[in-house]
Amino acid sequence: MAEHAMWSEKYRPRSLSEIRNQTDIVGRLRMFAETKSMTHCLFAGPPGTGKTTAALCLAHDLFGERYMDAFMELNASDARGIDVIRTTVKDFARIATISEVPFKILVLDEADNMTSDAQQALRRTMERYTETCRFILCCNYSGRIIEPIQSRCALFRFTPLKNQDVADYLNYIAEKETVQVEANGIVVLVEIAEGDLRKAVNTLQAAASLGKSISEESVHTVVGRARPKDVREILNLAVKGEFMKSRQMLRALLVEYGLSGSDILKQMHSEIFRMEISEKSRVALADAIGEIDFRLIEGGDEEVQFSALLARLGILAQQAK
Repeated sequence: MAEHAMWSEKYRPRSLSEIRNQTDIVGRLRMFAETKSMTHCLFAGPPGTGKTTAALCLAHDLFGERYMDAFMELNASDARGIDVIRTTVKDFARIATISEVPFKILVLDEADNMTSDAQQALRRTMERYTETCRFILCCNYSGRIIEPIQSRCALFRFTPLKNQDVADYLNYIAEKETVQVEANGIVVLVEIAEGDLRKAVNTLQAAASLGKSISEESVHTVVGRARPKDVREILNLAVKGEFMKSRQMLRALLVEYGLSGSDILKQMHSEIFRMEISEKSRVALADAIGEIDFRLIEGGDEEVQFSALLARLGILAQQAK
């Protein structure tokens, strides 16, 4: 593979045996590969948990090196209309394969973005060409897939990867790419990824492009997040009643560094569970942050709403004394 390839593609597993985590799912898919028989499948779960990769690995293990002759992948968020189902999907599904496996595999990624009419047309196509083609539908929310399709598919529910699995994979890639990663850098990468391995690998590559050792500082720089100690300091100042100092620090993050208000609010929400405050104060702070989040979604001005939040934190701290 080319030297300048994205690491998420360069280190994408090629076989089911290389997939990390998702042990139960891999075990079931291996049975499909060994028996050369499978049902239609519905892969559901958050982004970056291995749904599309699992489909690719299954095809590779089933058909061998020439798997692309009997495999097609479509992104249903781009090709989401009924015309695509009636033409591209139907044309692929109806032609029998010449391989020793008696069916082909068609993967519809982000299938939950398909229109209702397209899903109805897909249901009829799945019924008609079940002898020559197996469908794998990948989605984030299985509830958005119509019931007739769900009843025809075996459900595989993917879960976010464990922090240790993400950390191990990042260290493996860093070693292969001869990139120096500090321990705190890995911790921050794992925290930002939230179980999304693709996001973690892409962030690692972005941080490596700075040309220096990957640290907590460099990771926060490339993802455009505030440093946790700055967010912690803002909250501590507000709780101590030093409103103007906390507002000045917050304004610097919003205006001078151009950070997103919603991202800072999420970080504040995370930090209140690490602060050494009473449980009653923690509940009040969480409630206040939730209300400001709602106001921002409704279109409230970031600076005004954050000033109101800091003022409220100070008032809550005074009432707790």
